[in-house]
Amino acid sequence: MSLGLGIALGALLWFIVRCVLTGFYTVEQNQRAVITTFGRVQQLKGKSTLDLPMAEHLSDEHKPRYHYPQVKVKGPGGPYVKMPWQKVHKVSVAIETASIAYDPEDPHMNQNGTILEAVTKDQLNIGVTGQLRYKVSEKNLYGYLFGVKNPEAHIMGYFVSILRERIANFAAPRESTLPLGDLDGALIEGEGAQLEGISINDLRKNLNELNNQTDAECLSSTARYGIELDASLITGIDPPEEIESALAAINTAHNEVSADISLAQAEADQKIEQSKRAVEIQTMRVQAEVEPLERVAGELVELKKNGGSKSLGSYLRNVRLQLYRRAKRVLATQQGAKSSTGGAS
Repeated sequence: MSLGLGIALGALLWFIVRCVLTGFYTVEQNQRAVITTFGRVQQLKGKSTLDLPMAEHLSDEHKPRYHYPQVKVKGPGGPYVKMPWQKVHKVSVAIETASIAYDPEDPHMNQNGTILEAVTKDQLNIGVTGQLRYKVSEKNLYGYLFGVKNPEAHIMGYFVSILRERIANFAAPRESTLPLGDLDGALIEGEGAQLEGISINDLRKNLNELNNQTDAECLSSTARYGIELDASLITGIDPPEEIESALAAINTAHNEVSADISLAQAEADQKIEQSKRAVEIQTMRVQAEVEPLERVAGELVELKKNGGSKSLGSYLRNVRLQLYRRAKRVLATQQGAKSSTGGAS
């Protein structure tokens, strides 16, 4: 075999391996693919991520920093053909779930990725547990593949920093603004009252509010790192063991005071309703007594109009006779009668 023939056979074998055996690829249902030619990604001319709704969550200062081009994406299907000088980058777009304490760069951090430490606004070290759901954004694959070196580590660090900042500055919403009393520096309010100054109580009672605030501030992660945070779910917030018993005692005392206040409010509301009802009853009684008088006055006016003074005199005589019947004793003056008589009616 000559040297030239060997070179030709080698080139043919290389062509078969690179172009025939590895020149075809498929994309699974939960995958998306991006092709690079000599390391350069296939871009959509004149389009960038700043043209998409995800850019609305970036500040004007960060928009130039995260100005990524839009790329051509291969959807599920195949087989597709690629040239030897091209490379296929496949990405799973399925929703992933991870603990909020998970560190992609060091899985042994945060007690093996189980509990995340944070500090409250009253300088209390707490342990936070929960889950984070996320997925790769199909509309920003450039940011995920080429924008950052380790996007999972970036997104976890970004989320943890926002969560810790929220916990350190969290203030529970107050539904009632009218204080009913003070107890050792605590502000006791109406329904849903909480102890002011003990932020762990606010956090525990408002986990949903904390989750919503964190999710709202993480909306820019899609434009930053190409990862969309689907939802965060904080399931537990625990204080240090050395103060847990003291905190439990404080909460118990506060609950007892809140129960007494609620009972007093209920009794006060009941008395107020009873007073309102009593006023209504008395008002109806007065109206019932006034109505006949008004009717009599109206009849007298009509008698005077129709019959003159004689009819009015007859009416007064009839009324006087009715009064005489009810009276047990009648006293007459010398002008009105010569003698006085008495007897049972």
